Amino acid sequence: MPEPLISVVLPAHDLQGHLAECLDSILDQSFGGFEVIVVADRSPHTPTEVPQAADPRVTVLRLNAEVGVGRARNAGVDRARGQYLLFLDSDHLVAPGAFLALADRLRALDTPPDLLLFGHTRLHAGRIWAGGAAELLAAAGGDGAFGPLDHPELFAAPAQAWDRLISRRHWDEQALVFPDGRYEEIPPVHRAMLTAGRLAVLDAELVQLRRRQTVHPAGSPGSSEFDLFDQYEQSFELLDREPALDPLRPYLFTRMIQHYLFVFDLAGCVARAERPRFFHRAAEAYQRRVPDGYRRPAGRAGVKFSLLAGGAYSAFEVAKLSQIARTAVTGRNRRGGAPEPSDAA
Repeated sequence: MPEPLISVVLPAHDLQGHLAECLDSILDQSFGGFEVIVVADRSPHTPTEVPQAADPRVTVLRLNAEVGVGRARNAGVDRARGQYLLFLDSDHLVAPGAFLALADRLRALDTPPDLLLFGHTRLHAGRIWAGGAAELLAAAGGDGAFGPLDHPELFAAPAQAWDRLISRRHWDEQALVFPDGRYEEIPPVHRAMLTAGRLAVLDAELVQLRRRQTVHPAGSPGSSEFDLFDQYEQSFELLDREPALDPLRPYLFTRMIQHYLFVFDLAGCVARAERPRFFHRAAEAYQRRVPDGYRRPAGRAGVKFSLLAGGAYSAFEVAKLSQIARTAVTGRNRRGGAPEPSDAA
């Protein structure tokens, strides 16, 4: 069989019963140069049957243990044959014509890029919302290929594996791998971008997420929200070894702190008894990693950054309760309406 352009790696964890729709959206693509590696581990959230398994473009890889999404993706990469890797989850839908648009964008470039970034949307409460990186992609989308330092603002976007193609050659050269634990996308996505010779953007929304928050439900056994700190530390350790990339540090730092605050604020994410420890871990990372001359964001976000920088846990909690009260009053005054889903993670 000819080498496909795109290998889709798809762990079969399916908490919301979306896997069949996800696969249908992939297999309905008009561009035929792709394969799908469905990785089914022994998780209780993995279905026993994949209806589309008979399709010759689909390979079902069955693992003999419950390994979590990171190791499932690694196993899928080992089986993949494509020039580019696309990591999706069962709660994604691929837009009609998406793969053809990606192939056309790649053909339009003089040299194949290491990464091709594209946009996404979120479906929540019956409404479609633009992804958090939409404005950043629009700013870079008119350019051809570029290096990491040419558009440092892209490092302020969430480190997601499912809104970009990653060259298989680049993946292998950098020995990229998804680690165990939650938030497993952060180290390989950041490393892929930081070490890329050429990146490119397709300013089009090609994938839709049907989950309100960017918190993957299928971390490896024994994982926890505290894995977040170790995942970002890997990214900053790479920056420490590459002084030429220092101009990217403020953008990556802002992303890290926004992510810490997002997880800390998200209801039910950090257990009540663990909140002080999580906050102080985040404050320690802030104080240790803050770049020289760093300027905090403006407005409410800047207030949160300031409270975290000072390790002011009690003040932060009081401020949060005040904000919850104001939001409740505002919500009553608006007489309903779905809140916009957060893309901060």
